[in-house]
Amino acid sequence: MQKFFVHNFGCRATQADGAALESMLEQRGLENAAEARSADLVVLNTCTVTANADADVRSMVRSVHRDNPAAQILLTGCYAQRAPEELAALPGVTWVVGNSHKTQIPDIVAETLTPFHGQIHVGDIFAQHDFLSAPIEDAAGDRARPNLKIQDGCNNRCSFCIIPFVRGRSRSMPAGQVIDQVRHLSQNYREVVLSGINLGRWGREPGQALRLAGLVHRILDETTIERIRLSSVEPMDFSDDLLGLMADSPRIARHVHAPLQSGSDTVLRRMHRKYRPRHYADRVTKARTLMPDAAIGADVMVGFPGETDAEFAETFRFIDELPFTYLHVFTYSARPGTPAADAPEQVPMPVRKQRNRELRELADRKNLAFRQRFVGRPLSVVTLGQGNMALSSNYLKVELLRPATDNLLVDVPIGALTDSGLREFDPLRVL
Repeated sequence: MQKFFVHNFGCRATQADGAALESMLEQRGLENAAEARSADLVVLNTCTVTANADADVRSMVRSVHRDNPAAQILLTGCYAQRAPEELAALPGVTWVVGNSHKTQIPDIVAETLTPFHGQIHVGDIFAQHDFLSAPIEDAAGDRARPNLKIQDGCNNRCSFCIIPFVRGRSRSMPAGQVIDQVRHLSQNYREVVLSGINLGRWGREPGQALRLAGLVHRILDETTIERIRLSSVEPMDFSDDLLGLMADSPRIARHVHAPLQSGSDTVLRRMHRKYRPRHYADRVTKARTLMPDAAIGADVMVGFPGETDAEFAETFRFIDELPFTYLHVFTYSARPGTPAADAPEQVPMPVRKQRNRELRELADRKNLAFRQRFVGRPLSVVTLGQGNMALSSNYLKVELLRPATDNLLVDVPIGALTDSGLREFDPLRVL
């Protein structure tokens, strides 16, 4: 076996795992192929957060096996951990390796002497203590903002979520390793995105004293990285210390993303979320007070089992009254093995889709109003290496007047709106 190809599905954490797998396979002497068609080994690093995510994986297995029947297919990741027998039965699948055994993939591949079908390597994910991660330095073609996963797993038990059962307990990259990784990345990049399955729980293992705010302090003190961006952080982990640090340091992106899921107290209770709407509103209001120009985003789920018209209206009003600048709206998808999947009063799919549309329209209006505030003002942006596109500290896409070199951190005067972002001021248009 000479060439391999890794394809990642889903979240930033999965992408970070895939980058680490590529590095480990290369260290074993395998060559990274440009596409699945030319690979001897195809690794599909799966997601299972929704039924659509599962379907995407099965579709790609069929496609790879059809286009490259000689390739050995290895399925790993969250879907592999959740339903290994289901995946092992697919034609062309040689191995199914759960997250519990993901670090062993180079050995599993190397030890195979003869072709066979459907070998399963899946164990107790809650016994997993290894931390698999490598910086993603070219995620989706974005060469300017590497993603660094510094936390994995989740100790919460939200009634709709399968992730704790496929990712295991919360565990953190050691602080010294985080510092080393950021220091290394700062040699080539202006911005680094810190991410995790439950990022705000970084450092919460027994015996650990340093928390996420303290880690960010250390990164600022001990590295020269010009901008740190935090990915999704649970609302109650946006402590006063963390928000204060974000407001005080120009080296931290003005960007707050806190999963909401629902603005209805009764729905949040059925979801087993650990906060109430008033708690969430307090954190968002605090963030806006400290950072008037910050992007504030949320994940919102519609159609959770039992969600009534009145409960959805509560969520709509709650979102409308708070200073959100964008939303990620998800339609509830039942996950086998979760309490919500067996709950009565499943919301009809047409109702779920209509609620999704209504929240997206609300989010579009809020985002437009937010973008309008910056016409005629300068914004700090990092150039993305995608033609003439850049991303502002407060998470707005900015169209530059001309293509720019990757990884520049510059101030850009804003002249106009685009369909979904902003455009740099053009002095020739006012002559």
